[in-house]
Amino acid sequence: MSSEDKQQTVAQNGPMVSRQNKGLGYLERDLHPEQIAQLNWNLLREDLSLPVAVLRQDKMAQNLDWMQQFITAYKVKLAPHGKTTMAPKLFDLQVRNGAWGITLATAHQTFVAWRHGLRRVLMANQLVGKQNMTLVSSMIADPDFEYYCLVDSADSVQQLGRFFSARKQRLNVLLEVGAGGGRCGVRNDEQLRAVLAALAQWKDSVLLSGVELYEGILEKEPEIRTFLQRAVDITKQLIATGQFQRTRPLLSGAGSAWFDVVADVFATAAFLQPVEIVLRPGCYLTHDAGFYREAQSRVLARNSVARRIYGGLQPALQVWAYVQSIPEESRAIVGIGKRDASFDLGLPLPTLHFRPGAQMPDPAPKHWALTKLMDQHAYLQIAPGDDIRVGDMIGFDISHPCLTFDRWRVIPIIDSRYQVVDMVQTFF
Repeated sequence: MSSEDKQQTVAQNGPMVSRQNKGLGYLERDLHPEQIAQLNWNLLREDLSLPVAVLRQDKMAQNLDWMQQFITAYKVKLAPHGKTTMAPKLFDLQVRNGAWGITLATAHQTFVAWRHGLRRVLMANQLVGKQNMTLVSSMIADPDFEYYCLVDSADSVQQLGRFFSARKQRLNVLLEVGAGGGRCGVRNDEQLRAVLAALAQWKDSVLLSGVELYEGILEKEPEIRTFLQRAVDITKQLIATGQFQRTRPLLSGAGSAWFDVVADVFATAAFLQPVEIVLRPGCYLTHDAGFYREAQSRVLARNSVARRIYGGLQPALQVWAYVQSIPEESRAIVGIGKRDASFDLGLPLPTLHFRPGAQMPDPAPKHWALTKLMDQHAYLQIAPGDDIRVGDMIGFDISHPCLTFDRWRVIPIIDSRYQVVDMVQTFF
């Protein structure tokens, strides 16, 4: 395809790209993968404007397969937390690879998922406020859309009951169990009884469908297991007293750090009737090279099921940037900054080094490290005599993918030859 043909294809199909650099990749709407392939963009050929975040196709495929094997071994379901990526194309990828649904945190996030065709959302949060309820009301009017939110107080149930009863709608809710010093969730039997009494009052419009918790606010495995067992005990109690309005009550927990412990406690519990167990890790798809790599190492150390699954999770999200200056023999300035990559749980890690014109990247020297991150610049510690030049490209792995995704409107997916094979649009 000629340069002029590429430019015409772009104009017709949606990317907002400059005439000088057709590789910027910012989209007004998605292109089909075959259309992206026709553009023949390649990261190493400098067809993309740097800095740029990219997703590694092969590593995402590995991560999808690993997690599917894990949940299959425990006979549980998966509803990955979509707030990590806020990318409907990735939601669809996860559902097509076996996810039961998608977890989200707000009514707005849920609306994005619904508008892009997602049919089941667990909103792991309370639904509060007129406009948020109105938004959810519009979505659950769709008979093909299955939605759940959380309740942890009589006040919340009363507000939901009045709103959805007036609209003659039925809202699925999960009882949230909380831990002392944590965030939301019932803390004691008195609060639990108050919520159940309110649910009984509004049983025609607010349907108790299960129990939920978030264990990530705790730090020690023994206290997490105790917390999980409390949720199991409450679920059994509610089954025994006929409180649930779902044939198979949901029991849901698990962020990205303790999903193995949640699976172990929930899946091995003996319930009076079948229970649908749903885990909600959000970062497994892209993983990382920092916080979640360390968390996954702990999973492998303590969980025999995870150890038996070949390959492990691999960092799939990278940010690439140019070396812009080498003002000192022990320092290079690279064009990556706080506006490009997360830094709250560790600075980006230089892992690949590429000089335009070469065939493939080389591993970055192990002594290279970022020492400071500014808005648009990073200080890269090097050694005197290192083979590094202005214009070289550095690939950075990151820690905490959530706060890198929200910096990019569009992220290219690249194959093992660094060819752009698709684009992912985010909706933060």
